[in-house]
Amino acid sequence: MAQPLARPVADLIEVLSRLPGIGPKTASRLTFYLLREPDGLSLALSEALQALRSGTVLCGRCFNVAEESPCPICADLSRDQGTICVVEAPLDVLAIERTGAYRGVYHVLHGALSPIDGVYPEKLRIAELIDRVRSASPTEVILATNPSLEGENTAAYIQQQMAPLDVNLTRLARGLPVGGDLEYTDEVTLARALEGRRAM
Repeated sequence: MAQPLARPVADLIEVLSRLPGIGPKTASRLTFYLLREPDGLSLALSEALQALRSGTVLCGRCFNVAEESPCPICADLSRDQGTICVVEAPLDVLAIERTGAYRGVYHVLHGALSPIDGVYPEKLRIAELIDRVRSASPTEVILATNPSLEGENTAAYIQQQMAPLDVNLTRLARGLPVGGDLEYTDEVTLARALEGRRAM
């Protein structure tokens, strides 16, 4: 029996359906949209995807995604280099930056502890955070992990690891919804949570 779809079409549908939040139907719609789009969107998408890998690096200091290391936030001497906000993902940096309420620097963990999913401390940038705190002696470390079970466990683990370092460790206030993600929180709630952070 003949295959109903051309191989390149089937391959793109399969690849797109691997993306989070995109099922086979959405992947099919996107593929056929790109196929009939006359203004070069497919080519622009292809070039943007190639540039995504070749044009980005992880900042050697905070591990945020950037075009060069150090990233613009770490390199900005007008920011408070003595306050480090620890987040799970680069999207969380964007969420906090949108509030305009924070002028310190960041440390991106690239995930949260989740033993059931195979995410242990060595898979995250926790060791790098501990080294950074030892060498930089910041005045404050803000734990801004998500208010989920994984985020709370990650914050508790970091608190335990930093106990001997005598650092002022704070946590975002409880104005954030439990089980939510920082990237989906509105700016006002996130700004209030930053202002109302507390010692751990």
